[in-house]
Order: sequence, then structure tokens, then C-alpha cells
Amino acid sequence: MTATNEQILNADTSMGAVTLRVGDLDTMSDYYSQAFAMEPLEERSREREVHRVLGRGTTPLVRLIHMPDLPAVDPRQAGLFHTAFLFETPASLAATVYRAAQDPRSRFVGSSDHLVSEAFYFTDPEGNGVELYTDRGRDTWIHDGEQIRMATEYLDPNAYLQGHLSQEVLDAAPTLAGVVGHVHLQVGDVAAARAFYVDALGFEATATNYPGAVFASAGGYHHHIAMNTWNSRGSGPRAAGLGLGDVAITVPGVADLELLTARLRSRSIPFAGDGRSVSVNDPWGTQVTVALPDLSTDELIAR
Repeated sequence: MTATNEQILNADTSMGAVTLRVGDLDTMSDYYSQAFAMEPLEERSREREVHRVLGRGTTPLVRLIHMPDLPAVDPRQAGLFHTAFLFETPASLAATVYRAAQDPRSRFVGSSDHLVSEAFYFTDPEGNGVELYTDRGRDTWIHDGEQIRMATEYLDPNAYLQGHLSQEVLDAAPTLAGVVGHVHLQVGDVAAARAFYVDALGFEATATNYPGAVFASAGGYHHHIAMNTWNSRGSGPRAAGLGLGDVAITVPGVADLELLTARLRSRSIPFAGDGRSVSVNDPWGTQVTVALPDLSTDELIAR
């Protein structure tokens, strides 16, 4: 059955800045600045919490919330698998990968050719996964019916850097554009995750042939959101802890929020809304915020 426009997210939907709860704000802020060429955009204290937004140019990419009393990230719990930062060119990607690899606080996890993209993976100092990637042109993507063909093939990191890195782009890294391309989550059950992120939120499944995972997007992208049970199969609601605090999704207009709230109401899923955003928890307690575009850093930090 083909989904109607009322059942799916607007094709112009995109991802926004991910929120991380962190134990050591200065270390994490410095790490994202040095390793990924992000700059602090805004900071505000709220009671005992300190919120700091980092990004490139005027684009927020990550919000860090200082919450030192919470337990460390549990890699077997539902939550974040990785935040994926998308770069416009292979040169910009290579410059950021080189910076991240040079930082002694980074843990390089690997690199892969996914057919639709080329990606490099790191773990930050508090155990949050990070993907740095660039897309191949959409005209090169292979479709198998309604599925987009993706794979995990070897990508030589040294050869990639040698082929794309230059001192000029390395020096310019902080000024080069970057966005949150997708967010990959750990969940307890793939069917329940699909019911929430596809059926309720309105993403469309794009790849379901990976064991223990489903990939979904808006507008025919390879994926804006992914959910897997590789480390977290059977996990229940998240305990309070460091790590993922909020997944941000941006939709073009108020009508998109109204369609979303109608889908949530029809499934008796509780949510909160203020006319510019809708916040809802997935089955494992991960908060998802769907908001209108042009969210200021003030609005982001106040959420």
C-alpha cells in the first residue's frame, strides 16, 4: 500500500542539532571544537545545567548539556549509535577526518563505502558514536524496488586522505559547511522502532535487508534515521544517564506539525507542542523534537 501525503513527512524534512548530555562540558566542548572544527555558538545556564551549542558558521550541529551527576553511557542500552555529520565535498570530509584522527581523545572505529556514501567512524571521549561522511550523487544510487541499495564495503582511510586532503581545505575546515545528515539509534526491537519512526512519525523505510536494523528517510534520501538492535536487543526504557538527550527533526511548515500531531493522536502517543515544535518520546524514552526551520540558537538552547 502506498502511503499518502498525510502519512509521511514532507520531502524537504531534514535533521537538526543533536543534544548530548555530558559529564565534562569543557572536555567535550573542546573535543568537538578541535576534532570536528566546530565553534561555540551559544551558551546558557539553567539552574544547575549549562547548555552549550556548537556548529559551523551559523548552523548548530550539537548541543551539549552539562549533567555531571548522571551515570556514563551504557553501550548496551537504547539510545545513540552515532550522530552522522554530512559534508558537502570529499575534501571537506577528509579535512575533518584528519583533524579527528590527530586528536588523541578520538577512538577511530573504522571507515566504510556504503555505495550511497563514504563514511568514517569515531567515538568521542564519553562514548558517543560519531560518523563523518559525504554522499555520492543521487544519480548513482541503485534502487531495488522501493529499497535503496546500501552495503558496508572496505574504504582505505589513508588512501582517501591522500586523494582528497590539501592544506588549503584543512586550514578552511571551520568555515566549510556541515549539517547533521542522519542519526542512527540503538533500540530494543526493530518492529517497535519501525512502528514509531515510520508509521507514527512519518519517515519512509528505505532499507530493511540489514539483519537487526531498519533505515528510513523523507524525500527519497538514503536515510535520515536508522534503528538497530546490534548492541541493545531486548533493552527496555532508558535509565537516566549521559549520552543522547534529543533527536531534532526539521519540517518546512506548520501544516507538517499538524499532520504529525494527527498521526500521534490516532495512535494515542502522548506529545507536547508549542506551535513551533512537537516533542515526543520513542518506546525507549528517547526524546524526538520535530520543529519548524530557522530555529535560533536561543530557541534551541531553551528547549
